[in-house]
Amino acid sequence: MLFRWIYTFLISLVAPILLYSLYKKRPGKPTFGTRWKEHFGLTPKLTDQSENPPIWIHAVSVGESLAAIPLIKALKQANPNQTIVVTTTTSTGAEQIARLGDLVEHRYMPIDLPFCINGFLKKIKPQKLLIIETELWPNTLHYVHKQQIPIAIINARLSQKSADNYQKIHSLFRQITRNIDHLLCLHKEDEDRFLRLGVPQNKLTVTGSIKFDIDISEEVMKSGHILRQQLGAERPVWVAASTHEGEDKQVLSAFKTILQQHSHALLILIPRHPERFNDVFQLSVEYGFNTVRRTIENSPEQLKQSQVYLGDTMGEMLKLIAAADITFMAGSLIGEKVGGHNMLEPAALAKPIITGPSFFNFKDITQQLQTAGALMVINDSQQLATEISSLFKHPERQNSMGVAGLSVVNKNQGAVAKTITAIQQLQVTTK
Repeated sequence: MLFRWIYTFLISLVAPILLYSLYKKRPGKPTFGTRWKEHFGLTPKLTDQSENPPIWIHAVSVGESLAAIPLIKALKQANPNQTIVVTTTTSTGAEQIARLGDLVEHRYMPIDLPFCINGFLKKIKPQKLLIIETELWPNTLHYVHKQQIPIAIINARLSQKSADNYQKIHSLFRQITRNIDHLLCLHKEDEDRFLRLGVPQNKLTVTGSIKFDIDISEEVMKSGHILRQQLGAERPVWVAASTHEGEDKQVLSAFKTILQQHSHALLILIPRHPERFNDVFQLSVEYGFNTVRRTIENSPEQLKQSQVYLGDTMGEMLKLIAAADITFMAGSLIGEKVGGHNMLEPAALAKPIITGPSFFNFKDITQQLQTAGALMVINDSQQLATEISSLFKHPERQNSMGVAGLSVVNKNQGAVAKTITAIQQLQVTTK
């Protein structure tokens, strides 16, 4: 109790700063409009007021929202009449959920303060809470559990570093996790770490990652093929996906080296955050590249002569990767700040993958892909240029790496089915 009082006081102090960062207008970032009130628990009632209470899924931002999509579709397929409400904290996450149309209803996640959480629960009245990945808000967990609403963590992971940190505050960790009814772990190693921290075995199940159950639609493949024809079917094309500040310069520097051997090559550059689209475009121009933007209509001749194609849109990552020969997954060349991004999308598209040395958030996926021969780990921009140039010269190697990556994805699929089974059995536990 004392812990939550102190926590609530502290979160009240920092909430204005967090909200300022959340609401700050940036180029390319969707606005909250009048919906900002939802963060304070002023949540509109659901459109579907059926007697069957909704399943509440929380996916904080873009990555979690994309991961939740296969699960959402499977839940609706199992029960088409089931209402699902998805909360996100960010407007970019909301934009991804909006693409699901009538499958779900979206609301913004309330701030982790008692009156905000209780206001949300009073309006929504969920039957279950499913949290995508390990985002644990103490007040949310407390008040949801207090209302006898079972809580499950989907894609639960716990690195050794995090486990060591939680061990230092073990009593607080136990106070938080006792309100969670089930953790659906990515791997046996995650389960073992939760066990060592005192989470009961009956609250743990290893399901694997629902991210492996990725669905590549015909529309994505067709759109990727059309874009590649527009950009130039015969020219070598690589994509740098989800770049962060400080990483774009390294990618562009590597591309200068690549052009010395492959003068007609094209880089598809996709910044991670929409507020950086304009800055990255300007940076590419300053580097001397003929740069075009996806959001601006370009003539066929302009596209064929371009050197950098800026992916300044949201929700089109798969299409852009499908149009390239090779994928560099960013968030991995800027030290320990980010820890990489999900490499399963290019793997599912049978594309060879390159990543930098920092991939701790996707360690298992990276190791599986590397062991299969689908992925290379490079240390710096110079090595990135060397490996891209080498792959351009050896299309047969590109193909073998792509086939290996797709094999890893197919071998690991099935997590959604296991997750659905666990959700159907989910109930409030007493410990």
